[in-house]
Amino acid sequence: MDGDRPDVLLTGLLFYDLVLTGLDKPPTPGEEIWTRGMGCGPGGIANLAVAASRFGLRTSLATVFGDDFYGAYCRGVLRDQEGVDLSLSRTADGWPTPVTVSVAYGHDRALLTHGQEPPYSQDVLMGDPPDALTALVHIEARPREWLAKAAANGTRIYADVGWDPSQEWSPALLEQLALCHAFLPNETEAMAYTRTDSAMAALGTLSELVPVAVVTRGGDGAIAVDQITGEFAEVPALETDVLDATGAGDVFGASFVAASLGGWPLAERLRFAVLSAGLSVRHHGGALAAPGWHGVERWWRSLSDPGLRRAYGFLADRIPADPGPPVRHAPVTPPAPHTPVGPRS
Repeated sequence: MDGDRPDVLLTGLLFYDLVLTGLDKPPTPGEEIWTRGMGCGPGGIANLAVAASRFGLRTSLATVFGDDFYGAYCRGVLRDQEGVDLSLSRTADGWPTPVTVSVAYGHDRALLTHGQEPPYSQDVLMGDPPDALTALVHIEARPREWLAKAAANGTRIYADVGWDPSQEWSPALLEQLALCHAFLPNETEAMAYTRTDSAMAALGTLSELVPVAVVTRGGDGAIAVDQITGEFAEVPALETDVLDATGAGDVFGASFVAASLGGWPLAERLRFAVLSAGLSVRHHGGALAAPGWHGVERWWRSLSDPGLRRAYGFLADRIPADPGPPVRHAPVTPPAPHTPVGPRS
């Protein structure tokens, strides 16, 4: 870390996530289904913030909290529990914190969200952005002014992109990659924006637009090209029981940045990101599913498969001597302030 310079700069919309898991079948109108699992915690941009902070990165987040229970709860978790710097964030009077109910079924989920447009834009929150080593951003059709300012400061921009509900997939969006060091879309997004018919073809097109191009492929792992080092890497996904995939892509991105800041070879960066995302789906989604160094170290110590021991042997030299305490996963319900917990009479 370079003095007080943030390792990672983030901005975006924060949500309070309520995640329901353990469904025997998807819900249908007029039917009540009881689920076997439930978790809650900060979501949205908080997914990236917590994942980065749990890998020891000095993380600065610019977001908006509502002046309600959900906003206060999320602020407390991020600042006090996870050590995220919130000096660029604001609390908005009279504005409700967005709330998302995620219903996880199989390897996917459905989302229901209540919220309003935040009263402060990303550009207002950022102003003149701090001189960070990296920024993790979600690029959209309308370019953000702060992004060009951050790139001009020498901040390396790692970008992803979301689903286009219009399904127009305008190639003009890719013009913003001129500001970016790395681009990490999933294969559906990558093929749609590049007008290609395979993940590998999409990677080839993207590698001409940005120094580091990564295409995530879900259960098929990920592929990447680093034009700076001349490396290509392709790694498989880990076989794992999926409880909830919410936020797995964010864990992948934050892990890739952490490994990149460490100067790791591309194959190691990619394997580490695939591993971290794979560990996250074993827990209720959102920010608090991120494994951190403790989760990675615990997985490595318990690993008996000889093939995986060889493939991930680099972790023996990468895991810190002190991986930190166990991370806190999503609680079943948020703690109610000043409410004693005891047996029901």
